[in-house]
Amino acid sequence: MLTALRSQAMCGIVGYAGARSALEVVLNGLRRLEYRGYDSAGVAIVDGGVLQIEKRAGKLSNLEKAIAENGFDTSAGTGIGHTRWATHGAPTDRNAHPHVSVDGRVAVIHNGIIENFAKLRLELEERGVEFSSDTDTECVAHLLALELTTHTSAQDSTTLPEGALAAAMRRVCQRLEGAFTLLAVHADAPGVVVGARRNSPLVVGCGDGEYFLASDVAAFIEHTREAIELGQDQVVEISAAGVTITDFFGTPATGNSFHVAWDVSAAEKGGYDYFMLKEIAEQPQAVADTLRGRLTETGEIMLDEVRLSDQDLRDVDKVFIVACGTAYHAGLVAKYAIEHWTRIPCEVELASEFRYRDPVLDRSTLVVAISQSGETMDTLMAVRHAKEQKARVLAICNTNGSSIPRESDAVLYTHAGPEIAVASTKAFLTQLVACYLVGLHLAQVRGIKYADEVAAVVEQLQQMPAAVEAVLGTMEPVRELARSLAGSPSVLFIGRHVGYPVALEGALKLKELAYMHAEGFAAGELKHGPIALIDKGTPVFVVVPSPRGRGVLHDKVISNIQEVRARGARVIAIAEEGDAAVEPFADHVIRVPRTPTLLSPLVATVPLQVFACEVAATRGHDVDQPRNLAKSVTVE
Repeated sequence: MLTALRSQAMCGIVGYAGARSALEVVLNGLRRLEYRGYDSAGVAIVDGGVLQIEKRAGKLSNLEKAIAENGFDTSAGTGIGHTRWATHGAPTDRNAHPHVSVDGRVAVIHNGIIENFAKLRLELEERGVEFSSDTDTECVAHLLALELTTHTSAQDSTTLPEGALAAAMRRVCQRLEGAFTLLAVHADAPGVVVGARRNSPLVVGCGDGEYFLASDVAAFIEHTREAIELGQDQVVEISAAGVTITDFFGTPATGNSFHVAWDVSAAEKGGYDYFMLKEIAEQPQAVADTLRGRLTETGEIMLDEVRLSDQDLRDVDKVFIVACGTAYHAGLVAKYAIEHWTRIPCEVELASEFRYRDPVLDRSTLVVAISQSGETMDTLMAVRHAKEQKARVLAICNTNGSSIPRESDAVLYTHAGPEIAVASTKAFLTQLVACYLVGLHLAQVRGIKYADEVAAVVEQLQQMPAAVEAVLGTMEPVRELARSLAGSPSVLFIGRHVGYPVALEGALKLKELAYMHAEGFAAGELKHGPIALIDKGTPVFVVVPSPRGRGVLHDKVISNIQEVRARGARVIAIAEEGDAAVEPFADHVIRVPRTPTLLSPLVATVPLQVFACEVAATRGHDVDQPRNLAKSVTVE
């Protein structure tokens, strides 16, 4: 699988240079990328030395209506377009892309996060630049304009020298930190689109006298199936005459050429059969994006929005985590981390039950609300109840500008990008990471952990994308096992400590997707009733804790394995590499990388996602849209 096609499902980006109508190509490309999810859209077309810009919050239809009203030139052959999933700044018209330089000559679109944007913005404002949006992207438009003013001679004010825009982009990229795909056009460079990438995908489509740039091949597959995957830290310039690729310092480079063999619908899914499979594969990138830019130069954890003082957080004497479904399981893991790192009592509540049991809340209570969409009604009502009781609320969410973050006192966005499949995968892993960061932030503010201790844990977290990638590379035996067990009437999952929420999540995934009986239990509870469910051949997944970090628990889980196996269970153990103690007692062993105990759910959950997906597919079910379920539950 080509890495460019395992892209972040965030913003949609399209660029075109050729003889066709750029406006039509760009709009059609954006329609092809609508499946990724977005909250605003915009285009920039180079027309006779003028940039025609239009952008609107909401759906593409809003943008198309505005374009029709304002009379765009449909014959111009150069343009860029964008569908935005908000990160910096709410989803509004002013924050929609493209963003334009003060002189109105440069337009930029951007996918990703520029970590040092605050520093760059301050520098620009000190030079007299006035900003018209809340985004990090606008910095790039102004920086490009300044670079062109500084380094380009004014021998012909109506035409930029050949290669000038690409050279300016290279100089700007050398100053940027974070993850980004950038496209830029200039009013005085008709026929040229420049792009750049770092830690975010960008693909070139190669036609006959025309070239395309996009975050996903789906944007241009109706025109060409010949493509070039741009490498890390590269700048590309396209025109009707061809493609030029360099690194950020101007050294000529080549991308990875490939032929797209799929149809349009498969291209939208990155070549995968289901969006869920694509989103499972995106998890290493999603985890990395959640972590990106969270640790300041002084070693402090940084949230996205904070309307609480450090003293407010120091006054917290109890934490409630409220969530539903998969997010609730992330909260159960968070309880272990928060209590371990902060020594603050932490309770995890189903949001649908929270306000009805009249919880004891006051100004010293912190309520952590977890929701992928930010619109989950049960969680939103729990937040409102908490606010009525004067509690502080911190939201963990994936959707910028949604209701729960707006009504909270602090926000940490997961930056996972939209999740198309109903069953949550990358949202769960990124929620786990966000919960860890909240725990570390609380510990640091309260003086329980020093900056170097926090940095050490963050460093461990930063190793998790590679660990998840390693797990994904060993999943074929899990798929084979899933196909062999697809006819089982029931599957059980057991675990201890943080393995217990993983067991619950594994069972939920199987229920959601395969419509079969599946239950997760705390392994220590087996003898208190659930062991009666064990019959000959009953598949039992066991999440085995590390023998290094939790030796006592490891031994107890081995005993649990022996208990269920003695009743005829078919044992599937998820155990870390090098744990030989499970082998004599398990029928199947799924290996995951060695990981600190509290972080182990990030790797242990992945095989269970793959297993559930494969069982559902084998049983002939719709993996992406299971029956009776919706992606976001917006009613109580």
